[in-house]
Order: sequence, then structure tokens, then C-alpha cells
Amino acid sequence: MTTPQRSVPIRAVLFDFSGTLFQIRSYAARIRAALGESVSETAMNALLNGLEAGLFLPDVIEAQRARDVSSAAHRHAFTTWYASVPELAPVADALYEQLRVPKHWLPYTDTEPVLARLRKSGVALGVVSDVGWDLRATFAHHHLDHFFSAWVHSYEHGTEKPDPALFQHACIQLGVEANEALMVGDHPAKDGGAATAGLRSYVLPSGSGPGTHRGLDAVPRIANLA
Repeated sequence: MTTPQRSVPIRAVLFDFSGTLFQIRSYAARIRAALGESVSETAMNALLNGLEAGLFLPDVIEAQRARDVSSAAHRHAFTTWYASVPELAPVADALYEQLRVPKHWLPYTDTEPVLARLRKSGVALGVVSDVGWDLRATFAHHHLDHFFSAWVHSYEHGTEKPDPALFQHACIQLGVEANEALMVGDHPAKDGGAATAGLRSYVLPSGSGPGTHRGLDAVPRIANLA
């Protein structure tokens, strides 16, 4: 008779950034801030529709390839997209800079309680994000940086998720084996791809707006802490 193997306890949880722990303020609010003027609802709808249409333009699509492997590539990808709308071209750099400003990002309402629950239980925490700048200032602005002991930014390693190297870097920093870690994110291929590196993964459903409840309370249950 075969004895069932016991599951290896989760000793560390790695989190994605955007769409997982934080969400940026709405494009409407950011566009108004960048333009520095009143924009009617009709005009705003036209600008937002223009951004959506811009995602299908060949030069914008090309700019998105490997956008997270360097700071320069990340900036180019976003400013090319913003500039695809003629009215936004003059403020494309300003819109990009908003990404780097901590106040424009809002943590989900369940971010802090879940992080606190995990750390109180002795679980080590890390951030693994496809991004073009250092995220620590944003976490510090919202008093959340102290929860984390590992920071892995794609642009610093010249690669993107689901490259196993990024998850491995975080595990090494936290002093855990891959099978002792859980990756939490919102992208099935990128964050779910942590499984190819030997981690467990949990992919959140899409659709949560800035400052809302994200459903992170499932994470402690997955880690057998509830």
C-alpha cells in the first residue's frame, strides 16, 4: 500500500504588483491631471476609445514586445501607446511618469490585512513584478514595504515572467525552496507560469477596480493558515 505524500508547507508567498496588490487610478483621472484642464465626458470617452483602439495599431503592438526587460523598453511601450491618440501625444511622457508616482497607485482594501496575516504567521513575502522601475517607493508611500524581504523587478534582470529565473531569484532571497513558495498574481501565463519553476501558483480573476476588495483573503487559506 502506497503512503500518500504530505504537501510541503508554504513558507513564502510571492506577489505580483499591478492588478494583484495595487491598481492605478483611472485613466480618466490621470488624463485630466496630465492635461491640466477640464475635459468633458464626451471628449474623455473619445480619448479612452482612442487608447483602446491604439492597442491594435502595429507600431503599438510591436512596442509591447519585451517591454518589461528594461526601463527604456517599458517607457517606449507606454509612451508609444499614449501617443497613438493625437490629443495625448504632447502629454505621453507625463502620463508615463504618473506610473512612477506612488500616489497614483491604490492598494486594494484587503492588501494590508492579508499581508499582515501572512507575516504574523511567519510566512516570508516577496514581490515579483514585470515592471520598468523600482516599486519600493510606492509600497513605502502606502506603509506596506516593511512586509517584504525580497524584491524582484523584471527590468533589473533583463527578462520577464514566466522566466523561471525571476521566481528563483525571489526564493533565494527568501531562503526557501521553490516547492515551499506560492506565487500570487493576475496573469494566467505570467504568474501561473511560476508552476514551471516548481512553485505553486494562485491566479486572481480580473475586474477589480482601484481601492476595491481584491479577494486576497483566499491566500492564507491556500497557505493553510486560516
